[in-house]
Amino acid sequence: MSKITFLGAGSTIFAKNVLGDSMTVPALQDFEFALFDIDYERLKDSETMLKNLKKNLNSSVNIVVYTDRKEALRGAKYVINAIQVGGYDPSTIIDFEVPKKYGLRQTIADTVGVGGIFRSLRTIPVMMDFAKDMQEVCPDAWFLNYTNPMAVLTGTMQRYGGIKTVGLCHSVQVCADHLLKDLDMPADNVQWKIAGINHMAWLLEISRNGKDLYPEIKKRALERQKTTHDDMIRYELMQRFGYYVTESSEHNAEYHPYFIKSSYPELIDRFNIPLDEYPRRCVNQIEEWKEMRENLINDKDLTHKRTYEYGSYIMEAMETDVPIKIGGNVLNTGGLISNLPDKACVEVPCMVDASGVAPTTVELPEQLAALNRTNINTQLLTIEAAMTQKKEHIYQAAMLDPHTSAELSIDDIVSLCDDLIEAHGDWLPTYK
Repeated sequence: MSKITFLGAGSTIFAKNVLGDSMTVPALQDFEFALFDIDYERLKDSETMLKNLKKNLNSSVNIVVYTDRKEALRGAKYVINAIQVGGYDPSTIIDFEVPKKYGLRQTIADTVGVGGIFRSLRTIPVMMDFAKDMQEVCPDAWFLNYTNPMAVLTGTMQRYGGIKTVGLCHSVQVCADHLLKDLDMPADNVQWKIAGINHMAWLLEISRNGKDLYPEIKKRALERQKTTHDDMIRYELMQRFGYYVTESSEHNAEYHPYFIKSSYPELIDRFNIPLDEYPRRCVNQIEEWKEMRENLINDKDLTHKRTYEYGSYIMEAMETDVPIKIGGNVLNTGGLISNLPDKACVEVPCMVDASGVAPTTVELPEQLAALNRTNINTQLLTIEAAMTQKKEHIYQAAMLDPHTSAELSIDDIVSLCDDLIEAHGDWLPTYK
């Protein structure tokens, strides 16, 4: 029996989406769904939910819970990664509260910035352990990474893990529809092209029935900016740099040096920036889960419709050899995007079939590549820090981060990093 292993299967709602999707795919029937999580209670919740789903979808998959990670991975053909090392408490709280003492404010803190750097540093060792286990018990498996920071973690696996890896994020496939809906424009018969880096990929082309939609999009966006809304950062970036970016405004507010500035506090209201957004979401999700758990876990009539998450479509394409196109995060080997570094993890159109994931080459306008490089600098130094365990590279990653360096002095950046290292304690390896 072929096996799909889900690491972080206690993420019950996400497991429902990806594994529920997979239950609807004929080519994935009779697979074993191997569930693993370090939180046994949440793991058993997911098992109960998935077994209800299996029955109601008339699926023939076999759902198995594992408490031994290596055994969960043994013989796997596909491995789905959806872990969060350190969780909301203590790690996310630390990532937000310690920088606040230095006057450094964040919105999401899961990609770059000091929050993204330290989320990477506590997650990379765990993923390297995954890679070591996989090399031993399922060396030919595909590793489908959904965990953030996407570019850093996927890039680390691709450069150092020795495992076939692709990073997946749904911001690509929802980007064009979100934009057109927000501007009251029809979304049928629309073609688009997206490339860049994860959370900062660019809508390079968008057309409907062969007609370029960008002139009308920019006209409507300019009018939209006259009133407060939730996408003001992206529209501002589009106005200044020419193209719409895939990830949300609350994310992009902290990827650039222009928007969250203690010396210009009025920018927060002007661009409707939700500071501390991610901790609020975490608290709300924890409370909502308490109410949702009973209905989701014990609903004997629970059903599911296939979502837009790429995971099941990738596995289906590899099993059937019927090609699909995805937006995948892959290593920029050979200059897939020629004006970005080869070591960068880039997000580009990829074809997927039985032979694997085949990325395509894309040329970015120079101003977009320049913006990407400002984030890639921090990503590459974060990987360097994790793999060498040298503090100096943590400092350098933070010094090169656009938002952090725009707000703090070099001395304060070093001091902040030291405070974060101390606060995270055993969640991090020892740095020299």
